[in-house]
Amino acid sequence: MRERNRLVCYGAKLLAAMFVISCGGVANPPPPKWTAENLSASSGAPAAPKPPAPPKPDPGSTSSLEALRKGEAATGGPMKDIGFNFDSAALSEGARATLRANADWLKANGSARIQIEGHCDERGTAEYNMALGAKRAQAALDYLATLGIAAGRMSTISYGEEIPVCKDKSEDCWAKNRRARFVITAAK
Repeated sequence: MRERNRLVCYGAKLLAAMFVISCGGVANPPPPKWTAENLSASSGAPAAPKPPAPPKPDPGSTSSLEALRKGEAATGGPMKDIGFNFDSAALSEGARATLRANADWLKANGSARIQIEGHCDERGTAEYNMALGAKRAQAALDYLATLGIAAGRMSTISYGEEIPVCKDKSEDCWAKNRRARFVITAAK
């Protein structure tokens, strides 16, 4: 019986010692390693916070929606808009020439990414014009892709008739609204 009590007492002491060891923290943590982000690690001083990234330069164009929200006209950039005929997403020869010039700019600026906006005039239903605007933007994207621009650098969006550049009820005005705009969204 005495031997049994001694074993139980010894076992309890062993368990208590293991508990203390497993719950205790490291008394002396290893020194921090020097990295490019933590230049002061070798001195033991806390690392200075990273300065905020500088604002990205204005890519030269604003999206039509962003400009509308600000109550301003959308600004153009180095890439030129293309126009479309009434009720069509077909690219004219003039549109193809403009797209070739836009492709040249994109090739010279390999880190630029663009969003192609499809727009329509006010004639037709809102749903029809949203679909037509999407087809116009996609036609421009597809042609740029045939010219060697990676599809991953481009995206499309349709605004249909919602963001006109001209509000008169004339053929000249409607022609201005039937367009695809090219907005530089980022440079990697």
